[in-house]
Amino acid sequence: MKSEFDIKAGRVDGARWVSSPNFNERPAGEAVDLLVIHNISLPPAVFGGDYIEQFFQNRLDPTAHPYFTEIANLQVSAHLLIRRCGEVVQFVNLDHRAWHAGVSCFDGRDACNDFSIGIELEGTDQHPFSDAQYESLVAVTRAICRAYPCISAQRITGHSDIAPGRKTDPGPCFDWQRFKADLSA
Repeated sequence: MKSEFDIKAGRVDGARWVSSPNFNERPAGEAVDLLVIHNISLPPAVFGGDYIEQFFQNRLDPTAHPYFTEIANLQVSAHLLIRRCGEVVQFVNLDHRAWHAGVSCFDGRDACNDFSIGIELEGTDQHPFSDAQYESLVAVTRAICRAYPCISAQRITGHSDIAPGRKTDPGPCFDWQRFKADLSA
């Protein structure tokens, strides 16, 4: 696990690259100025394995688990995933629009995918996140803020905040106070 990351041409140096087809170009002239934190586990509340990677690559076998029949045909992605061990996996170049936010609004602006970077934490609303995840999240967030200076601490939010009533992640087990304190240290 790296304690510091660099970003070059939208790629996070030190992240494992797993290309997702689920992205497109951002609207012309749209500045990246929001960071959205999510959680994901596949199957729900099961950690490890490569189901998340398969899901973001449209390769999820719907017969591998009953829950997968509900989601196998969705086309979604995030820019980054932080595993329980702290490993960072990149699916979409940060300069492109990943499909992570869905119907969303932040600060009066709809369609948050147009101007945001999405980070998934391997986890659930009901399980605390690991120390390694917080360490990697802080390190990669610092790199993102350096590369995209319009993203400030006030422009880092949860999926639940941009899609209230529809989404709950990163959930009550995500320690915002710890994350913000570590980020500013």
